[in-house]
Amino acid sequence: MSDAEQVPGERPAKGKSPLVGAAAMKTHLTLLVGLALCSAAFIFELGRAEGGNELSWAYVFEWPLLAIFAVYMWWKLLHPGFTIRRVREKAPLAPEYQGMLHAWEEEVRRLEVARRAEEAESAQRPRDEASRDE
Repeated sequence: MSDAEQVPGERPAKGKSPLVGAAAMKTHLTLLVGLALCSAAFIFELGRAEGGNELSWAYVFEWPLLAIFAVYMWWKLLHPGFTIRRVREKAPLAPEYQGMLHAWEEEVRRLEVARRAEEAESAQRPRDEASRDE
């Protein structure tokens, strides 16, 4: 398994980029307007902060974070199925529990064989009854 995979059914058609099209252009435009507003608010708050308004320093740092979040959401909207998956390693089993694990796995196998035999027997019964009626 690779580190980055596409979720099935969420990918655009072959040859079609998620960056073009009417819906994508609206998304691009929305991002540009949002970034312009974030930039204007940043400049405004920076001027106020330098003028002595201490509370404005919080906004000086907040507006760029909001712009970064807008870019993140823009990316997620244009690539809806993109996820990053990492293969998880199994935690090693303590040696004192190995015997218990093998016994459990053997019991599960035995139960599965018994279930299949029972299913095969119940499937065979209707055929046997049908052949006796003839």
